[in-house]
Order: sequence, then C-alpha cells, then structure tokens
Amino acid sequence: MSYLEMITRSNNSFAAFALRLPIGLTFMAHGAQKLFAWFGGYGLEGTGQWMASIGLEPGYLMALMAGSTEFFGGLALVFGLLVRPAAAMLAVTMLVAIFSVHFVNGLFMSNNGYEFALALLAVTVSLVVSGAGNLSLDNIIAKKQSN
Repeated sequence: MSYLEMITRSNNSFAAFALRLPIGLTFMAHGAQKLFAWFGGYGLEGTGQWMASIGLEPGYLMALMAGSTEFFGGLALVFGLLVRPAAAMLAVTMLVAIFSVHFVNGLFMSNNGYEFALALLAVTVSLVVSGAGNLSLDNIIAKKQSN
C-alpha cells in the first residue's frame, strides 16, 4: 500500500462529510480573518502584533502560519483533499490556541475559554482517525490507487 493510498483511504460513510463541511468553512473564515482581514479580522499585521504580545514570536510568522493552516486546511476539509494531514495540522493549531490563549480563561466561550477550540480539536482528531469519507477527493484518489 502506497503512502498516498494510506492517507486517502477511508470508509464510505457520509459522517465525515457532515463534519468536514461546516468545520472546514469555519476554519476558512478564521484563517481569512488572519490572512486577509476579512470578516472583521485584523489581517497579518494586526494578528501578528497580537500574537507577539502574548509571546508567540515572531508574531507575523506565527500569524502567517496559523492563518494559512486555518484557511488552506479548512479548504482541504471542504473538498476532502488530503484530509488526514490537513486535519492533523489543524489539530496542532487548536492545541496551540487552547494552551497559549484560552486555557487560563476556563472552559466557557463567554469568558474567552477553550470550549470552541476544544470542539474544533475533537472534530479534527476525529477526521485524522476516520479520513475524509464519502463525497471527497480523497475517496476518488484512494479508489484510483487501489486499481
């Protein structure tokens, strides 16, 4: 079994699609806030300054990495392309967000806590384990690899 087949193979369930679509769009929106200042975000400069202020240095590079992971990782989830590696990178991003920003504020979002990031982490870990499922480019790639 090739490495490509290993990371694209999954079951033919629609469950992963039900997770991928809304979570992918959510990640894309958050990434667009960081990268392009869309949807009320601060763009790379503003996000980079904020990240530097909380100790994530160099701030601009951290903003670029987090924004790119969220935007392009979210895009990968939406299309179901290389979902396992994209979801793994998004999971790491959520771990950083939880422990560098939200954990000290407790669980609840109303206090800037980690509950939303934890939910996103749970979905991304689930997708790392399950793969893209049905209605995905990964499913098409895996079928071609097995022939």
